[in-house]
Amino acid sequence: MTAISITSPRAVAWPAILREAGMAAVVAVLLTLPLVGFRTVDRPIGLGIETRFDEVIAAVALVFFGRLGLCLIREGQALAVLALSIAAAVAGLLVDLPTPMLNVILVLGGAIIAIRAGISVGTHRSKLTQAERDRRMDRVGAKVQDASRFLGPIGIALAVVFPLLPIADRQFLDIGILLLTYVMLGWGLNIVVGLAGLLDLGYVAFYAIGAYSYALLATYFGLSFWACLPLAGVLAVMGGVMLGFPVLRLRGDYFAIVTLGFGEIIRIILVNWYQFTGGPNGITGIPRPSFFGIADFTRTGTETMPSFAEMFGLEFSTTHRIVFLYYLILVLALMVNVFTLRIRKLPLGRAWEALREDDIACTSLGINRTNVKLAAFAIAGMFGGFAGSFFATRQGFVSPESFTFIESAIILAIVVLGGMGSQMGVVLATFLVIGLPEMFRELADYRMLAFGLGMVVIMLWRPRGLLAHRDPTILLHGRKGGGGGPAAGTAAAGGEGIAGGRGK
Repeated sequence: MTAISITSPRAVAWPAILREAGMAAVVAVLLTLPLVGFRTVDRPIGLGIETRFDEVIAAVALVFFGRLGLCLIREGQALAVLALSIAAAVAGLLVDLPTPMLNVILVLGGAIIAIRAGISVGTHRSKLTQAERDRRMDRVGAKVQDASRFLGPIGIALAVVFPLLPIADRQFLDIGILLLTYVMLGWGLNIVVGLAGLLDLGYVAFYAIGAYSYALLATYFGLSFWACLPLAGVLAVMGGVMLGFPVLRLRGDYFAIVTLGFGEIIRIILVNWYQFTGGPNGITGIPRPSFFGIADFTRTGTETMPSFAEMFGLEFSTTHRIVFLYYLILVLALMVNVFTLRIRKLPLGRAWEALREDDIACTSLGINRTNVKLAAFAIAGMFGGFAGSFFATRQGFVSPESFTFIESAIILAIVVLGGMGSQMGVVLATFLVIGLPEMFRELADYRMLAFGLGMVVIMLWRPRGLLAHRDPTILLHGRKGGGGGPAAGTAAAGGEGIAGGRGK
């Protein structure tokens, strides 16, 4: 499809545009009226219903004018839409509407349409085919991956100094710990889904095994966090092998259903094995981690172990433990990242990529698919166990409600949204999927609606993920000129040059 300049004159088909925008508004009414328009509230006389028709009207108006703006962009009127959407966003910031939610809707809606119109204005394209859009985003992904050699160290440096900044209060530290936990889980699942190409819907099972392993070992046997951490990883590896053996001959949807069943089996065991796991009540009083076994984070310490504040001559603060947990999960996440980047250049990592591209051709090359799949499940399960152990010691409480299917779905959404196989994409997707809803936690009634809307937009705009550009780890005869950069290096072996590719 040819590009259409935004400056080219065109007659706007107003009847068709208004009809399309009106149909979108009708759908919005059908969806928002039952979900937003009515709300149950507790009253002294019993349960009552509260109406919020003003917010329904605002949402429907936003859908109508948003669809109208998109249609006008499609018709080559991106510049006018850009000006009007910016004006709407500014009005939402300056004008006090009846409820703050209306201001938020106006600002966010105007900003989204302005971004879309700005892209059309900047690129002089208002109409792209899906193939053109994919190629453009693929080039963006390649550029980001080329820049990751600089962005990675900068991001790590910012993460290291973040607790030392004046804005790093308890709330932001907790959000940072949550983000790093999901980054670690995303990198772990990326081994199975992104590298090996196996759709795993039960990754939360390894998360649960690690959490309950630490909780039970620390509670009943008095083991420290540092002793339980590797044990939790080993037990999660055993769970990965147990899952791997029954599903080795399955593919596609059948494989995904079995992994989903494995996750549900683990959750049901946790709920029903009351004498061992505490059942629905969970396990409480889980010990907190010490400072490498030489100090704890209490106010006065104990006879055998001084407190962290006393050891370093600091004034006692409850944030010391939070900062330590932040750095702990940061180190664990970086270990997962470094391990993944290194192993994907080894024969096992290249076997995973071959399995992902074509499992039949992989077998014809003499690769043992059984061992390759088991290795993927075992290693990914180990990282999930580490994350679960950290989750248990951070919360001090675990229960089956923390390990439902929705957790697996969120982790999988992070991997797919970021771009399967992309390490940088997992980080970006974690900030979008986990970070943004946490920042808008006060708008609790609309967080999941915004999350669903964002996922629908991504599926339509970038179905392969934000940074889905994928280069082979090893290339013959050097990197192609259009592959996003020069080859990392060339080694002569048997008369053939082998270039080491970059990790994503």
